[in-house]
Amino acid sequence: MSNRLFAPHLLRRLSITRISLAFGFFLVAMPAVLSKAEAAANPAAAPSLFQPEAAWPGGNDSAPAFSPDGKTVFFTHRDGAITIMMATLHNGRWSQPQVAPFSGQWRDIEPAMAPDGSYLVFVSNRPVKAGDAPLTGFFGGRSQPGAGGNIWRVDRKGDGWGEPVRLPDSINSNSAIYSPAVAGDGSIYFNQPDPLTRKSHVYRAQAKRNGFETPVALSISDGSHPGYDVAVAPDESFLVFSANRVPAEKDQSLLFVAFRRNGKWTEPQALDPHLEGIEARLSPDLKTLYFEADDATGSKPYGRIFQVPLHAYIPLR
Repeated sequence: MSNRLFAPHLLRRLSITRISLAFGFFLVAMPAVLSKAEAAANPAAAPSLFQPEAAWPGGNDSAPAFSPDGKTVFFTHRDGAITIMMATLHNGRWSQPQVAPFSGQWRDIEPAMAPDGSYLVFVSNRPVKAGDAPLTGFFGGRSQPGAGGNIWRVDRKGDGWGEPVRLPDSINSNSAIYSPAVAGDGSIYFNQPDPLTRKSHVYRAQAKRNGFETPVALSISDGSHPGYDVAVAPDESFLVFSANRVPAEKDQSLLFVAFRRNGKWTEPQALDPHLEGIEARLSPDLKTLYFEADDATGSKPYGRIFQVPLHAYIPLR
């Protein structure tokens, strides 16, 4: 496919530079909207708004985490407060979002579902010890009071959810842990500041019987060019993530893919056609790629959840 379908000069650029308070880095937001001519040239690759977003309230939505049957979705919602919302699908119609039962008090973001649906992880600024101050994070090149992040796990309990439990210090080694993803064996992917450059670097912690091994930095990001917001296939055969690296322009977050071959990750390649976005997520059946981009079709632009057919961008074996 030609990159021209989503080439930066063909996009309707927004003139607004915004700080992403929910996700831990600076970016210039751009819409994920193709012209009619571009969509007609390659309709299979054209991004579309996640269907229920048209009826959902304003504000920024991102990071959809679906139950295995696809009938429940959790996502980050930001409109003043930042929280995790949930919605359910009944007879082909999505409900209006409600605050998730385990969220609402703290700055909870970036839910990610375990492939079997038995638990969900998310990032929160809630203190390690009750009564302490909310966590202070680090992104955008500086300290961010109250916008820190540790990964918490909440287990499915019948038709409901239990109480969130913080993952061990081996993963939450500092207060700037963001963007988790869960592999089929329970291993956790996430990003945190590189210890030398302080730019976002992707890590993986191998699950073991009673916890996790020491997280290992992935080769897909080297600390000098940030990598963030990983979505990983359950079998870890491939992953999608956002980065500002060639061929991205300055302050642009393109989506990249890397494959695992013989135990090693291939050199990341920008999706073709190029897609600009953050907070990638995969549908349970691996047929759809979701991401956040700005929807500038209304009177006020919001970050919204868009979707594309995965096969149009990633050749899977």
